[in-house]
Amino acid sequence: MSPLPSILIIDDESGILETLRILLKNEGFDVTTAQGGKAGLEALKTNMPDMVLTDVRMPQVTGIDILTAVREQDPETPVILMTAQASLQTAIQAVNEGAFYYIQKPFSNDDMVAICRRAAEHRMLRAENKQLKQEIRRRERSGQVKPLGKSRPFVDVMRLAEQVAPTESTVLIQGESGTGKEVIARYIHELSARGDGAFLSINCGALPESLLESELFGHVKGSFTGAVRDKQGLFAAARGGTFFLDEIGEMSPATQVKLLRVLQERECIPVGGTEAIPVDVRLVAATNRDLEDDIRRGRFRTDLYYRLNVINIHMPTLRERPDDIPIFVDAFLRRIAKEHGDEPKRLAQEAVDSIMVYQWPGNVRELENALERAVVLTKGQDIPAAALPVKITEPRPEPLVAERQHANPTLDVVEQAYITWVLQTEGGNKSRAAEVLGIDPSTLYRKLSRYEGGPKPADA
Repeated sequence: MSPLPSILIIDDESGILETLRILLKNEGFDVTTAQGGKAGLEALKTNMPDMVLTDVRMPQVTGIDILTAVREQDPETPVILMTAQASLQTAIQAVNEGAFYYIQKPFSNDDMVAICRRAAEHRMLRAENKQLKQEIRRRERSGQVKPLGKSRPFVDVMRLAEQVAPTESTVLIQGESGTGKEVIARYIHELSARGDGAFLSINCGALPESLLESELFGHVKGSFTGAVRDKQGLFAAARGGTFFLDEIGEMSPATQVKLLRVLQERECIPVGGTEAIPVDVRLVAATNRDLEDDIRRGRFRTDLYYRLNVINIHMPTLRERPDDIPIFVDAFLRRIAKEHGDEPKRLAQEAVDSIMVYQWPGNVRELENALERAVVLTKGQDIPAAALPVKITEPRPEPLVAERQHANPTLDVVEQAYITWVLQTEGGNKSRAAEVLGIDPSTLYRKLSRYEGGPKPADA
C-alpha cells in the first residue's frame, strides 16, 4: 500500500464523483476517479488501487463487472458497491462475487468515510498477513528439503537451479522422461520471488492443438462450438507466479507462433478475442526431445527456441547418477509405508543388487513404480528380488551384433555400435563415455537422440 490508502471511485454521474473525491481526499485518501464503467476498467489496467468504490447501475459496464475484473487481477482488493436501486438479488450477487460492502444511496458522509476506513484497515491487515506468511515461508525455505540427490551430475544441476531461481529469466529443462524435470521447475519456483504465487503446469503433448490453445490463452464466448462462456487461460491464471510448459517440443507450429508472441510482447489474445491480456509469469519449459534437431527438420521454430533457451538445464538420467539410487529407494519406501500406514519395508540384498545394475530407461519414475509394486507384493518386511519386475531382475542384454548382418554396414551403423559398446562399458555414464569417445557430451546426446529414429546397429 502507498502511504495514503489509494481509492478508485467509479460512477457515471460527474456530480457524485466530485463530491466523493473531495470528501475522501479530505479524509486522507489518495483519490482517483473514472466516469463510467469502461473508464473504470481502463483505470484498473493502468494501476490497481488499494480499494475500489463503484456504482452498480452503469451503462455497458456495471459495478458487478468492475467487481469481477478486480477479483481477477487482485482478490485482496476491497470493492465497495453503491446503488440507488437496491435489490436483494443484487446484494446477494455482490456478496457472492466477493464485494467488501454494499451501500445504498443516498448515504451519509460519515457512513461512507467509516466504510472506506474499514476497507483500508482490511487491506492493510491482509497485506501484513501476506507479508508474515512470506516471512514464514522464507524461514521454512532455509531448512527446505531439496530435491533428492548427492551425485556430482545432480549437484551441478542444483547449483545452476539455485543460481537462476532469483532471476526472471526463462528456463529450458531438457532430459529423458522420468528424470525429474518438473521437480526442478517447482524448486526454481519455490526459491524465486514468485514463490508465493501460483505454480501452474500443462503437458503440451497431452492435448489436441485447439484445446491446448484454449487452455493456454483462454477463449471468448462463442469462439467455437461448446464455448458457452468466456474462459480464462492458464497464462492469465498464473499471474504473478510460474507457468511450467512440459513437453514443449510437442507443440504445433501454429501454437508456437502464439507462444512466441507471449514471450516477445508479454501479452496474449484469447481464442476468438480481439483484446490482448497482459501476461505476468515466469516461464519454465521442458522437453525430452532434441530441439536443435527438430529445428533442422523444420519441426520447431528457431526464434522460439532462442527465446526459451535463455537458461538451459540438462537433467542427468538415473544411469548417470547411480550414487543417488539408494537415496531414492529409502525415500520412496518411507513414503509408500506412510501412505499405507505401515512400517517401511527394506530391500533384500539380491533386490539391491538387481536395482543397482539395471539401466532404468524410465529413470526415477520407473524406479518409484517398481518399488511400489514390490511393496504391494511383499507380505513381510524384506522385499525379495522376485517382487521386482522380471525385466529388472533378469534383464535381456541387447546384442551389439545380430546373427544376420548387412553385407556392407554403413558408417552410421558402425558408429552407433561402437558408441553403444562404450556406453555399456562405462555403465551408462554418458559423461565418462563422451570422454572415452573424445567428443563433447552435447555431441553424444545429439547422436543418441538421432539413433532413436535412425539406423540400428543390428537387425531386429
